[in-house]
Amino acid sequence: MNIIIYAFVILVVSYILLWLIASTSAKKISKTARFIIFTISILLALLFAFGGRILFSLPLILLSLGIVKLKGLTLFQLIGLFRLIQTLRNSGRFSFNKNNSNMSSLSIDEAYKILNLERNNKITKEDVQKAYLKIQKKIHPDISPETSRLSSIVNEAKEVVLKDLG
Repeated sequence: MNIIIYAFVILVVSYILLWLIASTSAKKISKTARFIIFTISILLALLFAFGGRILFSLPLILLSLGIVKLKGLTLFQLIGLFRLIQTLRNSGRFSFNKNNSNMSSLSIDEAYKILNLERNNKITKEDVQKAYLKIQKKIHPDISPETSRLSSIVNEAKEVVLKDLG
């Protein structure tokens, strides 16, 4: 008799949960699921770290980093953007100064590196366009006005690579 009662309770709870999920917007479900996964992974990571199992906590921390979003960008995308800025700063092509208007032309190797393309591979114009669009989706000036300088450098890199191919 207890099994029938438990089965009925599980059925009713499942029905109510599914009804709530179906009536809620996808954006709210996504936000709630991200928050729950982030919270649980951080709590488990802390629990493992305090328990002396630090190696078990590292994958949970990495999982939580992928879930965190800042202004539409995940933390992994921000790290990629940071690497792009560092590459450009090391080559002298990018500065955070507003009055830095002299834009020297990029070398072919730098242009390939900016677009994350390998020069020795068989690259088509479609590959260049895909790499360009992937980066521009992250740094386009419409997304953030601070990235207009980066966007112009990526535009220049695309033109240099396309000239090299053609």
